[in-house]
Order: sequence, then structure tokens, then C-alpha cells
Amino acid sequence: MDLLRSLPLGLYLEKPITWLHRLDARVKLAWLMSFLLTPILAHEVWRLGLVVLLIFLTLAAGIPLRVWRQQMGWLLFICSTILIVGSITPDGLPNTHQPRLPQDELNFPQQEISPPPEDSRNPWYNPFGWGTAETETETSAEDEEELPQPTDYRYILLEQPPLKVTRQSLSLAIRISTLLFTLIYSTNLYLLTTAPEAITDGLEDLMQPLRRFGVPVTEIALTLTLSLRFLPLVLEEIQNLSRSVQTRAINWKKLGFRGTAKIWLIIAERLLQNLLLRAEQISAAMDVRGFTSPNRHRVIWHDGQLKWFDTVAIALLIGFWVVRSLWGWEA
Repeated sequence: MDLLRSLPLGLYLEKPITWLHRLDARVKLAWLMSFLLTPILAHEVWRLGLVVLLIFLTLAAGIPLRVWRQQMGWLLFICSTILIVGSITPDGLPNTHQPRLPQDELNFPQQEISPPPEDSRNPWYNPFGWGTAETETETSAEDEEELPQPTDYRYILLEQPPLKVTRQSLSLAIRISTLLFTLIYSTNLYLLTTAPEAITDGLEDLMQPLRRFGVPVTEIALTLTLSLRFLPLVLEEIQNLSRSVQTRAINWKKLGFRGTAKIWLIIAERLLQNLLLRAEQISAAMDVRGFTSPNRHRVIWHDGQLKWFDTVAIALLIGFWVVRSLWGWEA
């Protein structure tokens, strides 16, 4: 199945089995939700730390280079491009302006205008202008001298026309790029190291309290499992139909819009028929194996017991949330 293998995201890595594979699906789901929730109201250092932590987990797990290079390479390129473009984009802060009319326009004509005070000295007091040149020189030197700044704070970090990087633009660029990377890659890393059956079984265990409210938890888990198993069949049918169209060497330019649309409708109809046939075959296989209902015929994917390394991961997760609650809030 070349189409399924060529997809860069959402694949499950069966071999080699790393320590991330051995972790319980529920623990990894808790870590995934932590990666998705902690960037909320967090400053830039925390967001960058999450990106570094995800990359470190990928390298520490020993995932082959051919796998994470294909999945992380384009994502890093896109996020780096967003970071660069967002940094040099204007920050969008409004400029301060002075109103054209005074605030108290009605009372403005009634105000008394006091002329500026005239110089008390007469022009004949210093007819030769002794000392005026030195005074003007000292005044111009004082005007040109810049006052020392009390702190090293600068709003404009880099200004090389036409490029201009401010604190606001850099902050927005870091927020967008890190949030995109964390959202996509954390989910992809979870799917990469967790089997679909383990995901559905973990969700079923976590949704057990909903049984009291009449929610069909087992039926939902079974439906999700069959859906995940059915996706490769859909991709396989699409690949087979695309190859069948390519082998016929159809000249699309001569067909025109109406002929092209007619052929694509035929292909879509054939795809739907094949998928319904596959679904009927799956249901027949379940009936032959004596499947009656999810409650009576349950298939246990794993034992559901936490190991010692799962306990260590939970302890690290608690420490992770403690650090986030004490530090990392947006200023």
C-alpha cells in the first residue's frame, strides 16, 4: 500500500518497539492533553520549552531517523517560515494621534489668550552680541546629547530597513509557530507510538464513569476501533482505482468538462460500492465468529494494569503540572 506508507502523519510505527510504545495509552493520552493545554496563557519561554521537550522525547525514544525526519522535517520548515515571516511583519499596534479639534471646543473661544512674556532686556543692552554665540553653542550641544536610558529595555529589537522586528511581532510569531508545532507533532507522536486498539481501549477505560448516565461506552469504543481499521481499506481502494485510471491512459483534454465529470462520478460510485462490499465482509466475519453485542462479546486488547514505568510517567506528569502552575504564566 504505497499511498498509506507515503502519508507523512498519523502512521503507527510497529517496529522497533521503544519505551514510548510500552507506556500505557491512558498515560500517553494524559501527556498529550498536557501538551495541548499548557500553552494556554503561557509565555514564550514555556512554549519554546515544549518544542524542545517534544524533540528530545523523539530522540530519546530511539525512533529511526527515516521516520521522524519525514514527519518532523516539513513541520519544522513550515513553523520556521511562520516564525521568520511573523517576526518581520508589522505588529499592528495603533499609533498615537492628536485630535484635530480641542476637547472643550465650545469654551475654547471664551478662554483668554495670554501672549508670551517679552524679553526684559532691551536690544541695546548688548549691541556687540558678546557671549551669545557661546550660549547658543552650549544649548545646541545639550540638545544633541541623548539622555541615558534608565534600563536596557528596547521595544524595537532589530531595525534594518525595510525589516523591522519588534517585541510584539516576535512574540506573536513565537506563539503561532510553537502552537502549530506542538499541536500537530504531539498528536502525531502519540499516534506514532500507540496502536489504534490501545487508543480505543484506553478511551473506553477513561469513559467508564459515563455509563451511569446511560452513555454506550462500549459501542462507541467498538465503532472507533472499526473506523480506525477501515481507514487503510479506504486508502487501498482509492489507490487501486487511481492505478486503474492511469493504466487506461485517458486523454482528459479531449473529454472536456462534462466528460471528465462523468468519469469522476463513475469512479466515486465504484469506490462507494467497493467500500460497502468491504463493510459487508467485515460484518459477515464478525457474525461467523459469534459476535452478538459488545457487552457479551468483548475483546480485551490489553490487561489494563499500570506498570512501574507508567507510575514514573504519572509522577513526572504531576511535576510537570506543578511547574506549569508555579511558572510559565503570561506576564
